[in-house]
Amino acid sequence: MTDDERKALEKEVKKLKRISQEWASQLHDLVEDRLPAGYEEIPPIAQSTYDACRSWAEANARLAAASVEA
Repeated sequence: MTDDERKALEKEVKKLKRISQEWASQLHDLVEDRLPAGYEEIPPIAQSTYDACRSWAEANARLAAASVEA
């Protein structure tokens, strides 16, 4: 992996972490502010949070693997 590719992957990991934190914040806001009335919002927000965290974890694993190879 070149230095430019590594930097791009590091940037992607940071971006995906931010996105996952934003979804987690939405889930937190739902719990704090809109439940129990907003219970129907749980599945789509939870799924989006899960997907965002999974995307971050996959990118972070690629970054970790690249660090081991270097």
